[in-house]
Order: sequence, then structure tokens, then C-alpha cells
Amino acid sequence: MIKIIIGLLLVLSGTWASNPSSAFGQEDPGKIIEQKRQELTEKERRLKSEEERIKNIEKEVEGKIQKLNQLLIQIEGALKKLAEVRSEKLDHLVKTFEAMPPEEAAIRLSALDKPLAVQIIFRMTSKKAGPILALMEPQKVAEITEAVSKTEKKIPTK
Repeated sequence: MIKIIIGLLLVLSGTWASNPSSAFGQEDPGKIIEQKRQELTEKERRLKSEEERIKNIEKEVEGKIQKLNQLLIQIEGALKKLAEVRSEKLDHLVKTFEAMPPEEAAIRLSALDKPLAVQIIFRMTSKKAGPILALMEPQKVAEITEAVSKTEKKIPTK
């Protein structure tokens, strides 16, 4: 009812005749629709651009993951090869110490650093290790025996 009265007053004052849409503080609906359409078009363009950027980043990340996986495979292979070489060297040392007379082996094992002596004794047959340990100093034998008891055989994870 109030709009009708205001409209009548405007008609009488002449404002209505010159610009009817602004008389009630409204813009042209076609203009508003066009403006909203342009805003939506711009938002759609930005979203497509962002989508493309994200796809490029995903491709880049996937490529890096593949390279890292290949590198990991190479590293695992190298570590396996290194472990094999170390094992072969240690096997050779074990055979060498087993071939020595027990007195000589006891003297030389006593002179080695503890971790290496432990590995050698751990890999020896008990028939060979027993006489060697019997000829070593009791304190050294106790240290080696304690370390051997804590040594765990490595279980492959793969």
C-alpha cells in the first residue's frame, strides 16, 4: 500500500516519468542478470584455471614419486649388494680364524675390536669357537659371550 502511495506521489512530482526503475531504488533486472552472468563466467574461468594448475601439480608430484620409488629400489639393491659383500668378507675371516690353531686364533681375536670379534665368534661353529674361547682371557671371553648372546640374526623384511 505504501509503495502505491509513493508511486503516486512520484508520478505527480514527475520523477516516475523520467526513470521508473530508480523510483523505487531498483536497477534494471536485465542489467543485474547480465552482471551476475559475467561474474559467474569469470568465476568459472578462474576455477578452470585453478583446476588446470592443480592437475599440473598432481602430474609433477606423481613424477617425483615415481623417481623417488626408482631411487629407493636402487638404494635397496645397493644396500643388499653391500650386505652381501660384507657377509662374504666376514665369512672369509671366519674360515681363516677357524683354520688357525686355537692358540693363534685366541691371540688374534683378543687383539680385534669387540664388534668384529663378536661377529667372527658368532659365525664360527661351536666346535671351533669353544677351544679358541678357552684360550682367551676370562674378561675378554665374558665380554664377547655377552655380546654374542645379544646378537640377533637379521631377519629379512621383504
